[in-house]
Amino acid sequence: MSENHKYYYMKFKDTFFNDPKILLLEQMQDGPLYILLLLKFYLISLPYNGMLLIGENLPHTFQTLAIITRHQVGTVERAIKIFMKFGLIEILANHTYYMTDIQLFIGQSSTEAERKRMERLRLQQQLPPSTVRADICPPEIEISDKERDRDKVRVREKEGQPASPRSAFGPYENIFLSDNELAALQNELPTSWQHYIDRLSEYMASSGRQYQNHAATIRRWAASDQKKNHQQTHSRDYSVDEGETV
Repeated sequence: MSENHKYYYMKFKDTFFNDPKILLLEQMQDGPLYILLLLKFYLISLPYNGMLLIGENLPHTFQTLAIITRHQVGTVERAIKIFMKFGLIEILANHTYYMTDIQLFIGQSSTEAERKRMERLRLQQQLPPSTVRADICPPEIEISDKERDRDKVRVREKEGQPASPRSAFGPYENIFLSDNELAALQNELPTSWQHYIDRLSEYMASSGRQYQNHAATIRRWAASDQKKNHQQTHSRDYSVDEGETV
């Protein structure tokens, strides 16, 4: 790596297993196995500052992670999807898995939030800029909105009310919706809900972008398209020359 400093050990607080996300993982079917995989992922990513890499620029896949952790591919895939829902893993622009909390267990900084933010920013700046035009799809949700959504989930978790389980949708199985969210989208967009799920799935896979709430993003895209169609309809020229009839 281009960095002169690498980490080879981690420091966990004695409250690690009391974290709401870890407690929820532990209560799941195969929960202890998921926690073991999470710890293995942290250690695998340690030489690469939180990125799950085989080498300098070669991202891990479900298959390679299954080999190196000595677990079934299906178990690894399910674990990663759950970790993404909990915000423990993110996908960078080059399709590399990144352990979002890694900076809490290594190095030193003034605040935990600042360490995580600065490391994520550094990694993103090293990656090539996205070639997707900004006008193809509306911009992603602002960071402040993401943080507010995450805070709401944390509050529900602390109160013993975990977020509703979500299932994967879309051609790349990267759109996560609860049963209630899917039913609401089908009711609000009866003829186009599947189109927006597929469109968001393809866009995220091609651009590497991630969204905190996929249902909210689909509604935002649909509202934007409806507004554009309304503007185009009302901008047509319906004037006629003198002597003509409409």
